[in-house]
Amino acid sequence: MNAGKCFFACLVAVSVLLPPAVAQEKGAFRVCADPNNLPFSHKNLQGLENKLAELWSERLGMKLEYTWFPQRMGFVRNTLGSKKENNEYKCDVVMGVVDGYELLMTTKPYYRSTYALVYVKGRGLDEVQSGSDFLDLDDESKARLKIGAFDKTPGPAWLSRHGMLSQMVPYQVMSGDPAAYPGEVLEHALVDGDVDAAIIWGPIAGYFAKQAKGVEMVVIPLESEPGVKFDFGISAGVRRGEDDAKNQLEQLMDETSGEILALLEDYNVPLLENRVEAAEADDDRD
Repeated sequence: MNAGKCFFACLVAVSVLLPPAVAQEKGAFRVCADPNNLPFSHKNLQGLENKLAELWSERLGMKLEYTWFPQRMGFVRNTLGSKKENNEYKCDVVMGVVDGYELLMTTKPYYRSTYALVYVKGRGLDEVQSGSDFLDLDDESKARLKIGAFDKTPGPAWLSRHGMLSQMVPYQVMSGDPAAYPGEVLEHALVDGDVDAAIIWGPIAGYFAKQAKGVEMVVIPLESEPGVKFDFGISAGVRRGEDDAKNQLEQLMDETSGEILALLEDYNVPLLENRVEAAEADDDRD
């Protein structure tokens, strides 16, 4: 789910992808999404996943509909798993979920990214150009740091592994405030100097670094190491047992791979190997 939450919905004819009965019954590409979770989704439809859902719905020749619910505990139960009074499910696709997420059946990943270390340029960390550089800071410099990280994500584990847990400023992955969003750590805490650096899911880091006004943020993708996994494939999710829907989405991914890559680059998402195909190649090697 968000990033430990992350995080996080060309055909010859619509009938190639959707059996006629399904198209007639649903008549829309119905997405379950968080209304306030940029850069992924937002009720103003300016998120990465909003744009991707729009692209796919247009390819299907179907209108796009949303069921909004904060991506907190109970998200799947209240969206993909919830029915209307007419016994029809509220929505059919969750965009941007971690590959293999246990509450859903996930497609193959359409991109793969990693957590990142972010700091503001000109505030004493400019020599840091990698995770190793950060860990190699002298003890006195480390002791002065305040490092923002979300609980239940790889950040605390990494800091603990390298003896820096006492420098961590913890943030909750699942806030009870529906107005809260993970990017606030960069947008406010990092910019205002409440923290000196932050460890956060890469797409959030890239987006808010690009949006930052008055400061320049440095985004450093972090590499997984034994005991700490930073990189994850991101997929779309459907209800378990809906194999046709999964296959249809994967065909859409293949048909729109170039557009997907362009969207990811526009939102400044740190991509492993800088190409969407890396996700499928990794899966093939597994």
